[in-house]
Amino acid sequence: MTDLKILPVGILALLCAPCGPALFAAAFLEQTNLWAADKDGYHTYRIPALLVTAKGSVLAFCEGRKTGSGDHGDLDLLMKRSTDDAPAAPREPLIATYSIVAFDPTSGDLGVAVQSKYFGVGSVVPWARAGVGAIATQASANVRYGPEGLRLLAEGKDAGETVRRLTEADERQAIRQLGIVDARGNTFAHTGSECLAWAGHIVGTNFTVQGNILAGEGVVKAMAEAYEAARKMEGSQLADWLTAALQAGEDAGGDSRGRQSAALLVVREGAGPNGINDRFIDLRVEDHPDPTKELSRLLEMHKQFHAGKHRNRPIRPPQSLAK
Repeated sequence: MTDLKILPVGILALLCAPCGPALFAAAFLEQTNLWAADKDGYHTYRIPALLVTAKGSVLAFCEGRKTGSGDHGDLDLLMKRSTDDAPAAPREPLIATYSIVAFDPTSGDLGVAVQSKYFGVGSVVPWARAGVGAIATQASANVRYGPEGLRLLAEGKDAGETVRRLTEADERQAIRQLGIVDARGNTFAHTGSECLAWAGHIVGTNFTVQGNILAGEGVVKAMAEAYEAARKMEGSQLADWLTAALQAGEDAGGDSRGRQSAALLVVREGAGPNGINDRFIDLRVEDHPDPTKELSRLLEMHKQFHAGKHRNRPIRPPQSLAK
């Protein structure tokens, strides 16, 4: 046999149950266990491998161990074959999610809130810097969009130009989703043509909401409406508006695969620990049956622990926002 390709290690972990850590499964839309322990006359299946021929046939191999899991004994080499053009594993984790990035022109606060059926979404999607902007990068997330986007914003590029530069330089922009707001309130979003349905975004005044693999368009519409309503509530602040939008998205159906993690990031100049950095609010729910409600609970705790910062919000002088 010639012209064989070896598939990435990540997919190999899914060949045999219970081989491989379960966290790999989160990166793929489908999982197929070709061999399961204590079935078909074998005690254990070990050492999986996948090959793809030049014609697209997928060959799966492993050792079938009849009497135990040891390396010595009655062993068989097993193979299964697929000729249905089975798709290869994606090169990057799929961050299917819904998020909102926003700017409060009164205080100057910038923030991102996000929820997903993905472990630890807060380590991937939200990026922000006081006086510069806020970014959400998701779908087949390009995490370079975060620091690179903030660099472009800091150089004076607006949200639209930053999105265009990031996506034009990315040969895989069709599978990316991105939302940006800059420190003047300019907003822009990108949903790649190959993002999985339902996928899309709504750009509003000083905010943008975006999502992919959602229950439907109603999710982002509900988020936008909830954000607009929340910011009219007396005594509320950006963090409240962001979490209200997340909850509305969840109530409208949210991520079609379910829910797992959520995060809230709000930046304000000098509002971090001991006034050293700008991370005013940085909350993450890594794994929870109801991450959005848990995030709201943590926000209320934050308000108690940092009451002075929440009470004494900065007020910026009125200014025109370039659009």
